[in-house]
Amino acid sequence: MTRFWHLFVLGLLIVGAAHAAGVEVTDDRGVTVTLAQSPQRIVSVLPSLTETVCELGQCHRLVGVDRYSNFPASVRGLPQVGGGIDPNIEAIVALKPDVVLMATSSRGVQRLESLGVKVLAMEPRSSADAQRVMGKLGQLLEVADAQRIWRAIDAGVSAVAQSLPPGARQLRVYYEVSAGGYAAGTGSFIGEMMARLGVQNVVAPSMGPFPRVNPEYVVRANPDLIMIGSRNVQGLETRPGWRGIRALRERRLCVFTADESDVLVRPGPRMAEAARLMARCITEKGLR
Repeated sequence: MTRFWHLFVLGLLIVGAAHAAGVEVTDDRGVTVTLAQSPQRIVSVLPSLTETVCELGQCHRLVGVDRYSNFPASVRGLPQVGGGIDPNIEAIVALKPDVVLMATSSRGVQRLESLGVKVLAMEPRSSADAQRVMGKLGQLLEVADAQRIWRAIDAGVSAVAQSLPPGARQLRVYYEVSAGGYAAGTGSFIGEMMARLGVQNVVAPSMGPFPRVNPEYVVRANPDLIMIGSRNVQGLETRPGWRGIRALRERRLCVFTADESDVLVRPGPRMAEAARLMARCITEKGLR
């Protein structure tokens, strides 16, 4: 009995020490955020972070999201607190969050911290970033199998890549991410996925992950296939010289719906689905 009691007390001390230590996570700014315990009230102001929290099975901890967070469906009923660029600080504070998840580029980070609100700032741009964010959120939420979930996502992308025929490697592709001619560069998670699927990105690596591309550059590059969202496709053929681009001349154009574009431009849990959307485009439009 004495030995049992000794072990019982020791166990309590270990649990107590772990609880006292709390949770400590270093964000993409290099700032270490310390919480007394894993947060129960979370506001997420970046869709990819919202989706990752839910993929980790912790959707129930979300008490507010940005206006663009729309997946899974359960988050659509949560209070909206503006966008990443223009967060509603008052609305966020009113929700009394234990922590706010934001992009490093958000203007609201310093303002919230000045009001005493804990902020974890992360902005995945590459696949490695997405994996790291998955791990950090797993640490924050005390979800032990976060990297197992990531490995399943990555395996899904690999399976899609293996399904494509060798002919895909000959395709030169231009992916326009958003209005204003912002494209997916080779260093972005979209560009990396294009590489994994075997196609060639016409955007030069030196241009960065999401460069604003001059329309004349695309004319000179003369891609075989263009990928673009329905939100940005209007007026495509009226751009100077674009009618002569092979992709438009031969109608090798994939126009993704708004929902499909959301999947494609968010580095997180739905990356395998994004790979399937790209593969379908390559097969139906690029390899005909």
